[in-house]
Amino acid sequence: MPFTVATWNINSVRLRAELVKTFIRKTRPDILCLQEIKSPVDKMPSFARMGFKHVVARGQKGYNGVAILSKLPLEEVGSHDHAALGHARHVAARLENGVTLHNYYVPAGGDVPDREVNVKFGQKLDYLTAMRDSFRADPPARSILVGDLNIAPREDDVWSHKQLLKVVSHTPIEVAHLGQAQEAGGWTDITRQDLPEGRHYTWWSYRNPNWRENDKGRRLDHIWASADIAGAAHGSRILKDARGWEQPSDHVPVLATFDL
Repeated sequence: MPFTVATWNINSVRLRAELVKTFIRKTRPDILCLQEIKSPVDKMPSFARMGFKHVVARGQKGYNGVAILSKLPLEEVGSHDHAALGHARHVAARLENGVTLHNYYVPAGGDVPDREVNVKFGQKLDYLTAMRDSFRADPPARSILVGDLNIAPREDDVWSHKQLLKVVSHTPIEVAHLGQAQEAGGWTDITRQDLPEGRHYTWWSYRNPNWRENDKGRRLDHIWASADIAGAAHGSRILKDARGWEQPSDHVPVLATFDL
């Protein structure tokens, strides 16, 4: 039976609960993974009336936070505190068909791509290294990984490869670290499997009021699948219009369907 998974850095689920409802009505996903919910779990708005009766989440007041909202029954199978940051950045759940869902919010890394002068950049690299090591220790099977990974890995995942080579989220060292994590888990980038050509973005800065006209975006939000189920994925899409909704997140939702 096919199911559709969506991932979205919502940038405060309490502030943007109505946008989540609009998104659900427009796209009707079966599973919605949110990042940067910025809320304790017990303070999150409920979307049970829209069918999302199953929730697995890790929350934090005012910062970070990840949640998996599902119409399909699931059970929590754990979470990682990679690099021992004490942040709510990962949670995992398993569906009744045995598919495991990982929802990640990788640290943004600050503004300066140098760990010697920017602690946050070092934390980001350490987090990605810990992700890599966890995949090596426990290779994923029948698994889907989604989230705001805060890295645009390909040249056509950013508006200007040359101009962003020294900008956090597209530096060679970040791309290499993400690539090592992806390779360690044998993950397939489902969005690029379905949309191999062209520039595709999921984030546009708040600092650019003419975001649509200038289109200076980056593809920071991802859906991956383990090699054994990557062939079951299709229908990938990015809901760019959500960036133009009232009081939007600076990220937009990414979706894919799996026949499993």
